[in-house]
Amino acid sequence: MSSQAVTAQVIATEPELLRLLDQLSAEEKVSLVVGASMWTTTGVPRIGLEPVVLSDGPVGVRGPDGGTSAMFPAPSALAATWDLELARRAGLLFAAEARRHGVDVVLAPQVNLQRTPVGGRHFECYSEDPHLTAEIAVALVGAAQERGVGMCVKHYVANDSETERTRYLARLDERTLREAYLAPFERLVRDVNPWSVMGAYNGADTEGLAAPLLEHRPLVVDLLKEEWGYDGLFVSDWVATQSVVPAVRGGLDLQMPGPDGAWGDGLLDAVRSGEVAESELDDKVLRLLRLARRTGRLVLPGASDADGAAGAHLALQAVPDQPTAATATSSALLRELAARSVVVLKDDAGLVPLVQDGARPLRVALLGPAAIEPFFQGGGSSFVQPDHLTYPADELRAALPAGSELTVLAGARALHNPPELDVERCTDPVSGEPGLRVELLAADGSTLEERTATEWTGWLEDVRADADAVRLRATVRLDEPGDHELGVGTVGVHRVLVDGAEVATGSTVVNEDVVLSSGHNHPIAALAQASGTAELDATVQVVHAVGYGHFVRAALVHRLPGPSAADELAAAVEAAAAADVAVVLVGTTAEVESEGYDRPDLDLPGNQDELVRRVAAANPRTVVVVNAGAPVLLPWLNDVPTALWGWLPGQEAGTALADVLTGATEPSGRLPWTLPARFEDVPVPHARPADGVVEYTEGTDVGYRAWERRLAAGPDAAGAGAPVPAAPFGHGLGWTTWEYEDAVLAWGQSHDAPATLTAYVTVRNTGSRAGREVVQVYVEAPAGGPSRPVRWLGGFAVADVPAMGSATVRVPVPTRALQVWDPQAKGWTTPPGTYRLRTGRSVADLRLTNELTVRPGEEPGAGTQ
Repeated sequence: MSSQAVTAQVIATEPELLRLLDQLSAEEKVSLVVGASMWTTTGVPRIGLEPVVLSDGPVGVRGPDGGTSAMFPAPSALAATWDLELARRAGLLFAAEARRHGVDVVLAPQVNLQRTPVGGRHFECYSEDPHLTAEIAVALVGAAQERGVGMCVKHYVANDSETERTRYLARLDERTLREAYLAPFERLVRDVNPWSVMGAYNGADTEGLAAPLLEHRPLVVDLLKEEWGYDGLFVSDWVATQSVVPAVRGGLDLQMPGPDGAWGDGLLDAVRSGEVAESELDDKVLRLLRLARRTGRLVLPGASDADGAAGAHLALQAVPDQPTAATATSSALLRELAARSVVVLKDDAGLVPLVQDGARPLRVALLGPAAIEPFFQGGGSSFVQPDHLTYPADELRAALPAGSELTVLAGARALHNPPELDVERCTDPVSGEPGLRVELLAADGSTLEERTATEWTGWLEDVRADADAVRLRATVRLDEPGDHELGVGTVGVHRVLVDGAEVATGSTVVNEDVVLSSGHNHPIAALAQASGTAELDATVQVVHAVGYGHFVRAALVHRLPGPSAADELAAAVEAAAAADVAVVLVGTTAEVESEGYDRPDLDLPGNQDELVRRVAAANPRTVVVVNAGAPVLLPWLNDVPTALWGWLPGQEAGTALADVLTGATEPSGRLPWTLPARFEDVPVPHARPADGVVEYTEGTDVGYRAWERRLAAGPDAAGAGAPVPAAPFGHGLGWTTWEYEDAVLAWGQSHDAPATLTAYVTVRNTGSRAGREVVQVYVEAPAGGPSRPVRWLGGFAVADVPAMGSATVRVPVPTRALQVWDPQAKGWTTPPGTYRLRTGRSVADLRLTNELTVRPGEEPGAGTQ
């Protein structure tokens, strides 16, 4: 059943939903617009309403009860495929995973633009371009909802920084908001009607009002719900609701989580006092009932299960009968997606694939921290426990020709923090039993509870509400001679002692803006001793966070003695020099890319740059693979023959990389963002609020558009040229070569739909291998009109072409690509003049040009040529 058919069927049942609404008391209405728990809404059995279950989801469906899940590549990797059919298949897998975990609504996708490369959640977004973002998201959301699983599109809107993330105000003009940041949301609402939209933590200063997004009536009620006609549920980001009446009237429909929080504690009283009229809740409750109906959680009187408006029974059909079959199906898709997403940044020596026809045994040195422990997924709320993980060494060893030799060494250190402490080394210093001494302390320091813990995950959850701190003590056995490092990573107030000496202290109370992934904060003590024991004593704050309960973050860490960093590097260089080819895997880590904090720079962590330089100098046949979601600087890029961007690849990291390196799958990815060569060249180097405000001074020149603006401006007064990125937006070489032969523009019209523009582009594969090309069409505005970007993406399409073959590729260019928002007229308009449509392989590699004239007073498609 299509999403349009589902919507039509729900609208047809609206009288029944209204009758249910009339049966609800004020108390029941309030309960329905406040979460019942962290992940569920409230059910009302007497009207046939079951709780709706929600779950985090950008890289997989975690499920409310944990367990393992299919771990997808990062969303930026999906966008790098530029493949709408792959995005659709990913949406179907989201639906299957949701049903597998009993989830009705997946909190994904994130369609905020990648405004700055240092944004902590950059990897969770699709692209710096609104059109690419919208196209991928529409395909994914539409497919999932066809299977009866709701998607919650987030974060509405201009949510582009993790610094002061619950408090800052995004200040941007109306055109910038409409043409860039709202554009993906509008496309989604108009094309596939997502069943829920999540409001962001931040505020917005636009449309004549500065307010938190959950209280921003012009953006939520006037625009989203009324102008766009959105009939879905507008839900808060978790614990983002800070008011009762302003949020009610600002358009919020559901506060999550619950049952406490602003609405849980105060909404019913506001209704009883008359401050909020009961009728003000009716539209919100109706939207919740509509969502429940769509997901099969509300069966109307007289309807059978098979009549569920969203076709929930269809969702069950998406899941194979046997768990092993489901796992195999998801693994195959995720393997293909991860491999297809890989971007060939350069391949001067033709090293990819490593295995050519008539393959002979190879001596391969697989080097780098990510060769040992890949960075599978970014940190934060999107984290899932994978069904399984595949590793590059295992998969490459199996895929290389018989008789090949594979040497695997880290060679460098990407992590600042030591690994987790093995609790089996610990003894409770009080009882003498194996494990840790855990004491819950009151505010006056007295002991409330104490016990011995034989396991420790780094988190202590469901702590009693009257606890102020937790004291952790252990006698740690240090059997290995040499230098050990021992410490605790935490947030909030803390004091860490090792052998009675204070090694870390902090006095800042944490009660909001909780760092969800606090792995970047691990105070450690260096212990130089031959053997024996060390006494670890840490007192850390209990965090009392509305909506998240009461918990403690305390990551116990321990690095064993071993070779020095210099020794590890020297061993890797020696292995590279002896190999036929060196493959170096470098990248970021959860200390770098995570929800909760932005990056201070774009450097590869640790001594990874030095590893690449030394290996490339030792072996001219070096392939570097970058394991990162967001841009990093590659100062050695000109000195290596081959470089691939491998993303955060998810559970199939090993299989996908082996497929790419051995030629099983073409790395046909294209960059969905711009890769800078120098940090000082980045157009928006940070998104830190100044006096609580993030100013969007670049306007609609987001990402590559800003780079193009500077390039078009030419040398400055001192004669210095504009900065050039290391790789432009849309770049990717694949493993063959291409010629662009012709492009023809044509207008089409069907029924009452607006005219549509299509570019028919003929491309030829001039290489000896079949290949996949991403044909990109960019629009350049007429001279003399309103200020606009130098050029912007108007359309794209993927084509598979055999070796030495050609294909004519159909590239749709939506009419909106020609339009601008007119703040005075409050509407979209197409400035007249001659537009240039430039077609090519990236924004910097444009091969063909067509012109299109729009005459004054005429709509596109009428009187154009």
